[in-house]
Amino acid sequence: MKFQASTSELLKKLQVCYGVIVPNPVLPITEDFLFKLSGGILKISATNIETSISTSLSVNEVEAGEIAVPAKILLETLKALPDQPISFNADVDNNNIELVSSYGKYNLAGDNTEDFPPMPEQESVESFQIEAMKFSSAINKCSFATSNDELRMAMTGVLMQLDYNKVIFVATDAHKLVKYTFGGLNTEISQSIIIPKKTLNLLKSSLSEEGMLDISFNKKNIFISFGDTLVVSRLIDAIYPDYNAVIPVDNPNELAIDRKDLQSSLKRIGIYANKSTNQVILNFSENSLTISGKDLDFSNEATEQLACRYTGEPMSIGYNSRIFAELLNFNDTSEIILQLSTPNRAGILLPDEQDENEHLMMLVMPILSSY
Repeated sequence: MKFQASTSELLKKLQVCYGVIVPNPVLPITEDFLFKLSGGILKISATNIETSISTSLSVNEVEAGEIAVPAKILLETLKALPDQPISFNADVDNNNIELVSSYGKYNLAGDNTEDFPPMPEQESVESFQIEAMKFSSAINKCSFATSNDELRMAMTGVLMQLDYNKVIFVATDAHKLVKYTFGGLNTEISQSIIIPKKTLNLLKSSLSEEGMLDISFNKKNIFISFGDTLVVSRLIDAIYPDYNAVIPVDNPNELAIDRKDLQSSLKRIGIYANKSTNQVILNFSENSLTISGKDLDFSNEATEQLACRYTGEPMSIGYNSRIFAELLNFNDTSEIILQLSTPNRAGILLPDEQDENEHLMMLVMPILSSY
């Protein structure tokens, strides 16, 4: 197996695949890239069993073949070289690999490709297309809200509900919830799947915001194709909780406020809050919001009053300042709306402006006052 390629172009493709490789895997072969060369196209694959990714690159082929290449040492070698042509020569009979650059030669030991796990086949799948920009936006707005609790496996991923002409993404960790909906789809599918957070984070770093994604899924796996790249991931086999049950329906009290002002205030007051709960108290009255926090153990206390528009009954609600500020960070409008029902029910955060076919809703759960 022999070819020549640009170090920068090869490195770019390898970095796309390297995201799935984990240290100290159960199968040592999964620390490798799988190279398959035929017809001037080098196909590069990597896997951690749960998630697999493949991409391809046009090269100057000398001799076709396939070999498994140690990922880390190859990646580090290419990073250390300036952009230049490099020759890749592999003796597939004894798995010896030689790299030749303008600086010298580098030898490393490859592995037999027979031991490399195959990618799952697309069997009995449902398929649809979605704009890459919208899917990328859903990842950014939802993946941060997933849980890290392995005992609640469903909540460690993002729920994707297809409902014919619209798709709903939901993520929650029981303290916060994000629901992101957009329409304009053209499918005959009405199904739900749970995509692992790690898979979405991998896509986040490699997705272009232009063009369309081809997405297929069956009961076990999801297949996401864009350009010359294919990502395959196992789905989370669990039942997602009924998130609609925690969304208050009647919310007569409404706050409209500058997003950055509220976020900055929560961060400042949070410095003075109890470090175990990060609790701050929001006092709502007509066109007035007062935020306070205290730590009785250290006699720390702070209060701020913010300009706002508030209509509804006066009330006081306790929130985790860090969670609230984090939710505001993933809204990108200048003003936000907070809709409230009662002090013991979730508050609904909404951008003040939304596109016609797009709807973002976030829930921030209250915490009982400790003072």
